[in-house]
Amino acid sequence: MLVDGRGVPLSIVVAPANRHDVTQLEPTLDSLVVRRPRVRPRLKQHLCADAAFEGVAADQAIRRRRYVPHVRSRREEHRTKKRHPPRRWVVEVAHSWFNRFRKLLVRYEKTHRSYLALTMLAAAIICFRHVPMQVNIIYG
Repeated sequence: MLVDGRGVPLSIVVAPANRHDVTQLEPTLDSLVVRRPRVRPRLKQHLCADAAFEGVAADQAIRRRRYVPHVRSRREEHRTKKRHPPRRWVVEVAHSWFNRFRKLLVRYEKTHRSYLALTMLAAAIICFRHVPMQVNIIYG
């Protein structure tokens, strides 16, 4: 799952639990729902990731899509906590929001399509909840 700075999901890829995270990096980055802003030389777009995405292949995949990678292990985050606080909590908050949908907490769905559809529905509800009220169409 790829989230923005507030934890709102931008991209979701459903894969079996026995797949490593780094193998799903490229499909996740390629399946962005929201169009990225144009990359300008002065305003770089940053991608924060955990230690699972260390390595040359992940670094090249991130740089190919014109992101600035920030991949740190937990030990390194604790050392630099005072200067630059860790951003790992943003993704954990998003996982917590998805866990509130009890149907998704334990996967009982047999087919990949139905589980992906339920996950996308949950992501749409999460995104709707985080739209500012003055923009919200229903509440005026």
